[in-house]
Amino acid sequence: MPVQPFAPGGYRFLTHAFQYSGGVAAEPGFAIVRARLSRLLPLQAGFDAVEAHLKSLGRPFQAFCACELRSPAQFTDQGFIDFNRIYVQRLEKWGIFRDDVNPVARSNVCPEISPPAEPSLYAFCYTVPTAAPGPGGFVAAGSGEARGEGGAYAPRIVRLGDQSPDGMRDKVRLVVEVMGERMAPLGFGWGDVTATQVYTVFDLYPALAGDIVARGVAPAGLTWHYCRPPVQGLDFEMDVRGLAREITI
Repeated sequence: MPVQPFAPGGYRFLTHAFQYSGGVAAEPGFAIVRARLSRLLPLQAGFDAVEAHLKSLGRPFQAFCACELRSPAQFTDQGFIDFNRIYVQRLEKWGIFRDDVNPVARSNVCPEISPPAEPSLYAFCYTVPTAAPGPGGFVAAGSGEARGEGGAYAPRIVRLGDQSPDGMRDKVRLVVEVMGERMAPLGFGWGDVTATQVYTVFDLYPALAGDIVARGVAPAGLTWHYCRPPVQGLDFEMDVRGLAREITI
């Protein structure tokens, strides 16, 4: 997966799929800021809030580089494609998405308890200019336990339908590998992580010590969201980031 610059936004990205990139990192002279919404907003209203926030900072819409979504329930494969085609319309309007290339990283998960009525925005990231030395941060997009990309999910899912302790360990191991593969081309590793988020409704404890903590996957601790990944058949997802500044709006 090659890394490409997105000069209008002040960041570089790992190419992945039309719906999202594999991850983003700030270019020299910029830093990434994460903003979590104080309450979920339906997707289009959430995008309106992003526009208002960026305008207030004097930043272009192209500074938008990552987001975290919440959806009502897991999608079918086709339903996920249909949703993603709607999702990228605003990115295209902002001058970000073009020719099926999407630089924006993303996670999209489904709360098991009190889910939203429609896909909603939970948090987003954007770049700002900075004079601070050193890297300006990164975000690795979320991944479930499916190998490769493209085509139906079920044949690619590790231990499909198996939520046993051994099954969950194998799922976690694959996703941890994917996170490492997404960080490395951007110039980062586990020691740079400031937040590790996991999403599952199944028992993660058997994998916690050996496959997460002992491997240095959670240097700043672990945030567990009681959510399912976005596509039917997936049981575990993770995303990681390394950022100096996070706010709530």
